Amino acid sequence: MPKLLVGLLAFLLSLFLASFVRSKVMSLRVKLGEDRVNVLNLLANFSYMSILVLGVLTSLGVVGVDVTALITGLGLTGFALGFAMKDIISNLLAGVLIILYSPFRVGDRIRVGSYEGEVLEINLRYTVLEGDGERVLVPNSTMFTNIIPVKEG
Repeated sequence: MPKLLVGLLAFLLSLFLASFVRSKVMSLRVKLGEDRVNVLNLLANFSYMSILVLGVLTSLGVVGVDVTALITGLGLTGFALGFAMKDIISNLLAGVLIILYSPFRVGDRIRVGSYEGEVLEINLRYTVLEGDGERVLVPNSTMFTNIIPVKEG
């Protein structure tokens, strides 16, 4: 019974810590500006889930559950998901870097390969361009790895 209480206390502590860290990360919105909200949301949710998973594993270990196989399974699952979703992860990370470094902004006119247009939106997966009467969604990994002439709007 005492192990169960200590495990529950460890879980509740990790839940509190995860919520606290998430709120602190989101409070950076004031310093960094509203244009970085997507990155802050991603960072806040990632830190929340990481602390929570760590708390659950710690709680299970305190209670007496052998978490070695669970940790190994999580590692293998993470590796398989990362390999299967490498393009999505590449676009996501490129989107984060584009939003952080701001090489171009909404309203600028840019050219990527054979596409040229005004930047309508920059999100974590792709950048939306509009030009010549058509809207083009360019994956952020393409935006991050190519030379892009920018005419500020």
